[in-house]
Amino acid sequence: MEYETIRYEVSDRILTLTLDRPDQLNAFTVRMAEELVDAFGRAGADDDVAAIVVTGSGRAFCAGMDLSASGNVFGLDESLRPTPDELRERLDDPEILHGVRDTGGRVSLAIYACTKPVIAAINGPAVGIGATMTLPMDVRLASEKARIGFVFGKLGIVPEACSSWFLPRIVGISRALEWTYSADILSAAEAHEGGLVRQVLPPDELLPAAYALAAKFTTDRSPVATALTRQLMYRNSAQPHPLEAHLSDSLAMFYTSIGDGKEGVQAFREKRKPHFGGRASHDVPDVFPTAD
Repeated sequence: MEYETIRYEVSDRILTLTLDRPDQLNAFTVRMAEELVDAFGRAGADDDVAAIVVTGSGRAFCAGMDLSASGNVFGLDESLRPTPDELRERLDDPEILHGVRDTGGRVSLAIYACTKPVIAAINGPAVGIGATMTLPMDVRLASEKARIGFVFGKLGIVPEACSSWFLPRIVGISRALEWTYSADILSAAEAHEGGLVRQVLPPDELLPAAYALAAKFTTDRSPVATALTRQLMYRNSAQPHPLEAHLSDSLAMFYTSIGDGKEGVQAFREKRKPHFGGRASHDVPDVFPTAD
């Protein structure tokens, strides 16, 4: 896919995904959603990408959905009347895929499915989908100029992009409800105090800090173990009983111990850096039940 609304740039095994509609404050469109879904899938399959940093071009991260589009601004087919059962049964039917499913949610699911660490470098305003798309990213860093808002209530709509799953897990149910009910615009400091962002930085220090964190996550690390760790944390944190975590942890431990783990143990014994040969694109074992 050729990208029109984002930039995809790889350097030193770190992919920088830049939302690139600066004249529109990087406002989100259906086209941007399709490109982001493609980009995260592409990055997951590319062994030359070890980690991903997502940021915005110009003075904004993402000002939310572009509300200037004609018709249904969210790209939805208003002639349809889907039911919960129909949505689940026809999930990938083109009519449902393009006419009913939330485009931000498709982006969040692509980020969730990615096998690489993802860091948000929130350089400016991040509103609506600009805020919710960062939730499935592993770490959020914010510029002092960042402003973050879950403003859906002001538009008479609901939080989207799977945020009802991610946001309470990050900041707790009470704060998640407060932020979405009030639809307030949060300063970077308020987002940090609420646990949404890890660190607030001067604008010129934001990307260097994100790249340093990406390097820390991936240098001398097994891509397979990293991919599995990401999956285990996200999926098992939502399980009803720790036994479910034990089952998938056991398989992940078994397969990594006979894979990159052998090199890791040998390198530790020899007091040298490991040289891991596993590839996140091909060597990640199945550790979850198919139905899961």
